[in-house]
Amino acid sequence: MRIASWNLNSIRSREAHLLRWLGEAKPDLVGLQETKVEDSLFPRAGLEAAGYQAAISGQKSYNGVALLSRQPLEDLRIGFEALLPGDSEAQQLGEQKRVISGSLEGVRIINLYVPNGSDLKSDKYSYKLAWLACLKRYLAVQRQQGEAFCLVGDFNIALEDRDLHNPARLTGGIMASEPERQALRACLDDDLHDAFRLFEPDTGHWSWWDYRSGAWDRDRGWRIDHLYLSEELQARALRSVIHKQERGQEKPSDHAPVSVDISDEVDDEADEEADDGFMDQ
Repeated sequence: MRIASWNLNSIRSREAHLLRWLGEAKPDLVGLQETKVEDSLFPRAGLEAAGYQAAISGQKSYNGVALLSRQPLEDLRIGFEALLPGDSEAQQLGEQKRVISGSLEGVRIINLYVPNGSDLKSDKYSYKLAWLACLKRYLAVQRQQGEAFCLVGDFNIALEDRDLHNPARLTGGIMASEPERQALRACLDDDLHDAFRLFEPDTGHWSWWDYRSGAWDRDRGWRIDHLYLSEELQARALRSVIHKQERGQEKPSDHAPVSVDISDEVDDEADEEADDGFMDQ
């Protein structure tokens, strides 16, 4: 099973990019973030023609998440309130469409668009920390379900200095502050592990390049798009890829897709190569 994540920064602006990439990478499931479209206007027809079904939670012009899958998803859940029905803060935070999950082949995939936070002194930063605290409560309930699960999305956090092109300058600022990092680590606890870091320990691998300051041309990126695997899935992980070439397309998203391949059986040979099984394509 190939699970992927991509912040498209508007699905209607980049539908052609998405359809082409789906045909090339052939993921079984993709979590999309920043779809930026209300549900009634979500472009289903092209995706269905390409063999993908869409489960969506969107809003006009902002945020929005979706799950695209080749096979029908089971037990679709939208928002924090799906697992925290008595939590008033979860209901309030759910007004921004940032959480959707579904089950595919016995694996729960949880797709997130974590708030950016804007600035350390901004109310949006306080909102981000509150959102991450709610995510921790949500995942505590998820763990009680007894499901293997994969957490995917745009986390808007470079968890470690090696996820930054210039840690000396960027560490401590927005998306790399210690409170954000601690909040995310609390969500991950001891049982969720970064799929990409199972295979690649080094720095120099990015998933997001700011549109400003020539970041792409200078390769000044951040790794903020992650896929985290529960313990049941870690032994089944075969490879993880940042599809870097997508950031180099004409009028691209500022994010590249990321993916992980999961074997059907624990004892599958990990060295079986997929067509695009290389780091940072």
